Amino acid sequence: MLRVTLTGGIATGKSYCLQRFVELGAATIDADALAREVVMPGTPGLRAIVERFGEGVVAPDGTLDRPALGRIVFGDTRARATLEAIIHPEVYRRIREWFANLSPSSGAGIADIPLVFETGHYHDFDVVIVAACDPEEQVRRVMARDGLPESDARARLAAQWPIAEKVARATHVIWTDRGFAETDRQVADVYARVFAHR
Repeated sequence: MLRVTLTGGIATGKSYCLQRFVELGAATIDADALAREVVMPGTPGLRAIVERFGEGVVAPDGTLDRPALGRIVFGDTRARATLEAIIHPEVYRRIREWFANLSPSSGAGIADIPLVFETGHYHDFDVVIVAACDPEEQVRRVMARDGLPESDARARLAAQWPIAEKVARATHVIWTDRGFAETDRQVADVYARVFAHR
C-alpha cells in the first residue's frame, strides 16, 4: 500500500486538488475532518483544550469555538504547540488505522494533511504531493476568503513553513496559480504517476 500525503499552505488550493483526486478515483482521508472529530463535545480532546485554554473557547452550544481558539494560538507559538500536542497524536493514529484498513486493490491512498511538514510526519509517507502557489497569491486568497486584513493574512502564512520549503521536499508539486485547466492537468498527471502501479 503506497502511503501518499497531499499538503500545501494556507489557501494554496489543496482542497481543490483533493476533490480532483477523489473524482479520479483516489481513496482519501481528510486530517482536518479528523481534527474536528477529535474535539467534538464529550471527547477527551475537547476536555484537554478547555483545561488548557479555559471555558472561553467553548461556544454556547458546547462545541469548540474555533475563532476564539484561533485568536489565542495564531499569535502564540507555545499555545499553538500545546494545542497541536493535544490533537495531532489522535489524528495520526486514525490516519495510520485508515491506511491499514484500505483494500489492497486500492494500491494507494491519499491523506490530506495541511501541517504534515510542520508536525514532522512527512517522513511517514512514500509520496508527498504539495499544492503550491506564489506566496503573494496566498496572501490575496486568504484576505478574500477569510475577510482578513493583510497583516492577519501574513501572520497566518508565517505560522506555517514557507511554501518554497515544502516544494523543495515534495515528490510532486501541483501549481494552482496558473488557471483551473492547468491545475486539473497537473492533478491528472500526478494521479497517473502515483497510481500507475495499480
